Amino acid sequence: MSLSVADAEDSEVFVRNALREVLLGREDPEGFFAMCVSVLGHQETRSQFLSLIQPLSTANSSLHSALTSIYREYFTTLQADDDELELALALSLLEMKDHQPSTPSQESRSNRRSSFELTSDSHPPESSHTQQAEVVKKRQNTHSAPIRPWGNGPAPTTRQTGPQKCTHVDKCNKETVIEREQMMMERDLTQSEKPQRTKNRRQRRKAAGQHIIGLPRCPSMPPPVLLWFRRDLRLCDNPALIASLEVGAPVIPVFIWSPEEEEGPGTTVATGGASKYWLHQALSCICASLERIGSHLVFLKANGEGSRVGSSLQTLKELIKDTGARTVLANALYEPWLKERDDAVVSALQKDGVECKMYHSYCFRDPYSVSTEGVGLRGIGSVSHFMSCCRQNPGCALGVALDPPVSLPTPTHWAQGVSLDTLGLADMPRRKDGTTINWAANIQKSWDFSEEGAHVLIKAFLQDGVYKYEKESARADAPHTSCLSPYLHFGQLSPRWLLWAAKEAHCQSPKFQRKLHWRDLAYWQLTLFPDLPWESVRPPYKALRWSSNREHLKAWQRGQTGYPLVDAAMRQLWMTGWMNNYMRHVVASFLIAYLHLPWQEGYCWFQDTLVDADVAIDAMMWQNGGMCGLDHWNFVMHPVDAAMTCDPYGNYVRKWCPELADLPDELIHKPWKCPMSILRRAGVVFGQTYPQRIIIDLEQQRSQSLQDVARVRKEFEQFVDKHTGCDLVPLPPRLVTEALGLSQRDGDLLSERKMFLLPLITRMEFKYQQENPDADAALNPYNALLKGYVSRKRDETIAFLNERDFTASVMYEGVQRKERLENDQRRMEGLPWSPAPQGRARRTPTAKDKFSIVPGGAHTSLR
Repeated sequence: MSLSVADAEDSEVFVRNALREVLLGREDPEGFFAMCVSVLGHQETRSQFLSLIQPLSTANSSLHSALTSIYREYFTTLQADDDELELALALSLLEMKDHQPSTPSQESRSNRRSSFELTSDSHPPESSHTQQAEVVKKRQNTHSAPIRPWGNGPAPTTRQTGPQKCTHVDKCNKETVIEREQMMMERDLTQSEKPQRTKNRRQRRKAAGQHIIGLPRCPSMPPPVLLWFRRDLRLCDNPALIASLEVGAPVIPVFIWSPEEEEGPGTTVATGGASKYWLHQALSCICASLERIGSHLVFLKANGEGSRVGSSLQTLKELIKDTGARTVLANALYEPWLKERDDAVVSALQKDGVECKMYHSYCFRDPYSVSTEGVGLRGIGSVSHFMSCCRQNPGCALGVALDPPVSLPTPTHWAQGVSLDTLGLADMPRRKDGTTINWAANIQKSWDFSEEGAHVLIKAFLQDGVYKYEKESARADAPHTSCLSPYLHFGQLSPRWLLWAAKEAHCQSPKFQRKLHWRDLAYWQLTLFPDLPWESVRPPYKALRWSSNREHLKAWQRGQTGYPLVDAAMRQLWMTGWMNNYMRHVVASFLIAYLHLPWQEGYCWFQDTLVDADVAIDAMMWQNGGMCGLDHWNFVMHPVDAAMTCDPYGNYVRKWCPELADLPDELIHKPWKCPMSILRRAGVVFGQTYPQRIIIDLEQQRSQSLQDVARVRKEFEQFVDKHTGCDLVPLPPRLVTEALGLSQRDGDLLSERKMFLLPLITRMEFKYQQENPDADAALNPYNALLKGYVSRKRDETIAFLNERDFTASVMYEGVQRKERLENDQRRMEGLPWSPAPQGRARRTPTAKDKFSIVPGGAHTSLR
């Protein structure tokens, strides 16, 4: 506001002009009240403010109510601290000099000085003597008794400029005496005191004045809101962020790094190296986004070296004490150990009188609210069963996605944080010579870590990629997947925003929409089985005899198995921190079904190397791949046959295994079958340029795996249903509570006393193998080995070409038969004849991928 004290002749003119600014939207009610306090002073504001705004009660009742509320809150708080205020004022005035003259008019003037005068300097600005005398006279007449800043004791000794007893002449010239003393005091301050004051002393005095009655510490201003960022590093569709704006107070965004709290009990590896590096980059991006809207992110470290040491709760308490915040807002997390931490934080802060709220946004549904009521437990673990539960028990509406804010109200006092580098998220190892090993260089080149980068991927995928996703998502040699998983994991993209974007783009891919519900299913399973990351869900499979060959494990991790498709996938994982879902199935099948290594090893490696490492999703998928999850995989990926589906022409292998680039397409996935001449021309030497196969007989390895499964199922017959052959799993207490309609406490007690067994979907291959333990895997009629295929589209194209070729061949054979009959007839009659034309019935296409495009006119009939 440009209005100054000099422009207003009296308080009514000032208030009228200031209210005009408020009504025009150029000033807010709190700013207007603060200006009134600073210009009129506390006493005049207390006595005149309500009468000055009285006309608003009929003209603008809402504004009148708001101003009245601010007035009452301010003076209620101020009245409780009157004694402390007077003492602080006395200290700030006495700090000027111990022997400073103190007259009643000067005391009154000092007490009534505005907040702007106190915070700018401790002595009045230079002005003419006449104006000073008028000000002193006016303020002396206003107060009948001066306010003593030093309390009820005797006033400090002052220098006298005249006789101690005033004569009648002095009484008549009282104003002149006051003016003279004022001039002498200012001259003494200018000549003697100013050179002795240091800069630090002036700054301390200025800060003390602000703390007393300055505008930044004005009691009428609401306390700030702490916006606690965790895995919601975005501005779009952020419920906690929007809720912080609705409070109507300054917002302080904070991020607290507590790695010990992130790691749950057991082996979770919640914060691996690649995911921490992504988190570092994502935090840098969200900090830049907040700065663009006028705010910034405060980084705090809850343990280790730093300015703040302790748990997240202790860090929040210290932050609340420093900032005076009375509200903490955050988006909820659903890992059981993190939810327990958040519940303890909410409870402790509420006991301290601090409002703390958690908002749902990380999944479509709150996993703790999903119920099987009305659906039952048959088929539990599958995404179809989970989606049925959500449809049967819809809960709260999904709602529309929230737009990002254009600005954030900032506080006058920011909390003291640490730098992003201090968190140690992107620390790199060092060699003995002190040089840094930057293992994340390729990851940095491969990704755009910002929220804007996620939206660019969404737009590109929904415009083109989603139409290939339905049938071509398995292709590793083509970008037919969205690559949005790391953005969803770190909350740079909300699933609700992605779902609405897909609906607006008229996305008709059921497969893509089902994939979005896999995250919810994984977190639901994690809430039912908190030990999912390290403990097998199906009890018999805990006794499987796993291999302990560490050399095989290292070869798998480094992409040195001798199987090109597996090696290419593992090298891509190390270089970029990502691989598509189909390739994750390939490498997991190879580790478990062929190398006989425990699924926990694969889970830990993925958690450390994936940029989208998610405890719930990885644990669920590795349990299913390890034959011990709620839902068995009904397939096993062959490391060679799977290449027909994901890399039919070897382009994927050539990219990540360049030493095999010169091998022909038909042999690049099985180089051990190449003739020596081809290997020499390609420069491939097994054991030198490319590793030997770590296992040779794949069929024998898989048969051994099936026999091990049959053995443990026979040993633990109590966990196998005798009638159906399905595996039985102890029912979690939460599902017992829902099934029997009990309270949570009664359900827990009942589960401790009695074990309820739940039949799960079991692979038919395992049932047959248990009845025939010595049968070979190849002879098993329910063999789960998945044969390679490129896509349904290719199958349809091949069927069309076969049909066309069949029709063409029948027509051609008819023509040939007719020609033979005619030739035979002419030969019998002794006439000359011509031989039938030689060649194939159809032309071989010359295109590299002869089945990639359906020929034109495929939908029309042949003529």
